[in-house]
Amino acid sequence: MKNVQEPLERVSANVERVIIGKHAEVRLALVALLCEGHILIEDVPGVGKTMLAKALSRSIGCSFRRIQFTPDLLPSDVTGLSIFNQKTQEFEFRPGPIMAQVVLADEINRATPKTQSALLECMEERQATIDGVSYQMPSPFLVIATQNPIEYEGTFALPEAQLDRFMLRIRLGYPNAHEELLILDEQKRAHPIDSISQVLSAEDLRDLQGTVKEVYVDPGVADYIVRLTGATRDHADVYLGASPRGSLNLYKASQARAALAGRDYVIPDDVKELAVPVLGHRLIVRSQASLREIDADAIVREVMTSVPVAEPTASGAV
Repeated sequence: MKNVQEPLERVSANVERVIIGKHAEVRLALVALLCEGHILIEDVPGVGKTMLAKALSRSIGCSFRRIQFTPDLLPSDVTGLSIFNQKTQEFEFRPGPIMAQVVLADEINRATPKTQSALLECMEERQATIDGVSYQMPSPFLVIATQNPIEYEGTFALPEAQLDRFMLRIRLGYPNAHEELLILDEQKRAHPIDSISQVLSAEDLRDLQGTVKEVYVDPGVADYIVRLTGATRDHADVYLGASPRGSLNLYKASQARAALAGRDYVIPDDVKELAVPVLGHRLIVRSQASLREIDADAIVREVMTSVPVAEPTASGAV
């Protein structure tokens, strides 16, 4: 898997010139990129969410668009609309900002549910239907959505169906004092985003995405993924557990993490490292548990301690 690891290491190093001190979070973003999944970044303003999306798009030579979600944003402002051309006497489609390879949906929970739902078809089906005509999304296609977990004034909670479309949830967090000093030093004259260049082409990325699908997953590891996801549905503090889409995304993400580590097979540690970012946002915690300050991430960690890892099969290499 060196043919996957080496080019992605270049992308990681390129992005980390802009996003300082967040190696694990950048790797998670690369996992989603390899799996053609989408990312939800839940964090406070000013920690680098927009820069992460920009740095990724520039590193792989992809088009980038940013959509600022507001209460008055309309679905057509996201997907595009058909406009009547008086010269040709025909309707012409004007694509919206969603028709880009890397899309930043900033403060997605500030838009109304109707506008939020405009993203569902684009994210899952890789197409947008306007006036009965379907338009394909470009390839590769990655949506990076952000939401502020503190400021709830004027926000609309994301529906469960839309949360389930995100492969990973990432929290960047504040940098430590040393990292923040580095940020100040790096940006005293110019922003590092202005100096980074493309290190991987979109065509190469599509090839890598195909290669990752060939990473071997032992039946024992696959069974562990299913039992782990199933345990979230039976937990006493969970009203709604992770869906089968959660199992599938954990399976795919584990393949990508193995490839990033230079392996052509998945080990249980890959699953454990990805369980919280892949499954945490898919759980709905009972109100009684929320009052006891029990969150979904803590439940996933608890489930991992209670679900044993199966032994690999004789044909597996775990």
